[in-house]
Amino acid sequence: MYIIELTIENSKYINEAAEILRQAFPHSYKNSAKEEVLECLEAKKVLIAAIEDDILIGFVGAVPQYGNTAWELHPLVVSESYRSKGVGTKLCMELEQILRNKGCLTIYLGSDDETYSTTLSQTNLFEDTFRKIENIKNLKKHPFEFYQKVGYKIVGVIPDANGMGKPDILLAKGISDK
Repeated sequence: MYIIELTIENSKYINEAAEILRQAFPHSYKNSAKEEVLECLEAKKVLIAAIEDDILIGFVGAVPQYGNTAWELHPLVVSESYRSKGVGTKLCMELEQILRNKGCLTIYLGSDDETYSTTLSQTNLFEDTFRKIENIKNLKKHPFEFYQKVGYKIVGVIPDANGMGKPDILLAKGISDK
């Protein structure tokens, strides 16, 4: 496996990235996956991909925010047959190095809980918010635990962001060399 930076010229890989995105998030990208990948290739954004045997097996993107000091990680997707094999970790580590070189201090992301996959769902997060975050449990393989394994911390939630009882879990990681 090796990592490349995707560009608009990589039409084969763009199509493969769109298919992985469509399969991973059919409810969000069923008809717009390629457009989403192309949007990730816009100027100033970063999009890198993991390649194995000339096939794209995963990718991660980032969008500059707050000047250049904080970047939003969006999206991170790994082909189902390559999950839990270190691909996502490798993509995150490579992205961190690229963003560090651009002056980034913090990477952050929102990880939606649209399927009641954590104990933060189906509860009133306007009450005892921090206690609930501190005691979060993973009920159905929600990705927040992956992000924690690669160094991210839960820094907040947006209650009901995806509908009643469906929060967005906010995670962030400092990446400065200091």
